[in-house]
Amino acid sequence: MPSVLYVTRAGVAWFSRTRFFRAVGPAVMPPLERGMAFVSRGRVQLSGLLVPSLVLRTIGAKTGIERETALMYCPEPHGVMLVTGSNFARDAHPAWTANLMAHPDAVALVRGRPVAVRSQLIGDDEREAVWAYIQRQWPGYRGYERASGRVLRIFRLTPIEPRPAG
Repeated sequence: MPSVLYVTRAGVAWFSRTRFFRAVGPAVMPPLERGMAFVSRGRVQLSGLLVPSLVLRTIGAKTGIERETALMYCPEPHGVMLVTGSNFARDAHPAWTANLMAHPDAVALVRGRPVAVRSQLIGDDEREAVWAYIQRQWPGYRGYERASGRVLRIFRLTPIEPRPAG
């Protein structure tokens, strides 16, 4: 018997792949996420009420300016997080993925708590195993890859220890 969490995630995953959500989500979700962040002082994300979510702080690949992007993530052991550049199944990769490729060190805000991370693009040798792991958490999520017509970039965000001063 599937758990309530699994059924909820399956429903959210299905809805997030509908044409309606892919058309409306990019315009509606960012302002809603910013509003929730303002109201909760960065401790709660709207998407985080249903799925594990974070705010990823990256350095712009072209501009060098710090950027923030609200993302869902798939937790791995030891605080490691998997993030996927689905971009609402659009045909272009989201900018944050280029930022991580140019500047792999970033900060993940999880429930308002900053975690310094180092990102690693998942290689072809590991893609199928990582997709299987993600789909156990998010049933049908790979449908974004099929709908987008591109190979989605998946990154592993590994917490890094702060370097000692001196």
